Amino acid sequence: MLKNIDPLLTGRLLKHLDQLGHGDVFGLVDRNFPAYRYDRPVIDLRAATTETAAAALLSVFPLDSYVDHPIRRMEIDDQPDVINEAAAALQRAADAAEGTTVSIQGVERFEFYRQAAEARFLVQTGETIPYACYLLKKGVV
Repeated sequence: MLKNIDPLLTGRLLKHLDQLGHGDVFGLVDRNFPAYRYDRPVIDLRAATTETAAAALLSVFPLDSYVDHPIRRMEIDDQPDVINEAAAALQRAADAAEGTTVSIQGVERFEFYRQAAEARFLVQTGETIPYACYLLKKGVV
């Protein structure tokens, strides 16, 4: 056990986060996302929502401040500008962790699937809100 580390952050998850370099991306995806389609490690956080997973992850994960949009979100089909409650929760967690407003870019669903193939690993939550899928780019400490 470690002090001051959220219990959602397992040793395996911390190892994967630590092995990312500046500019590397991981996916934070909902329970409906086809995570096992990709030849990437999948870390099971199905006991967590987007809100709880994001708070834990962003407590240790630096977002890339050298790009315009360090987070990309899957857009809702036919409603690309709608921000659901999961996306709003991620926004709040990112802003709190970074101490500033973090820009999140919407990505059309099928384009998001293509971009997710470049993620180093995926963290799959039990989030029940559809379209709660994100790609987070690592910054520097």
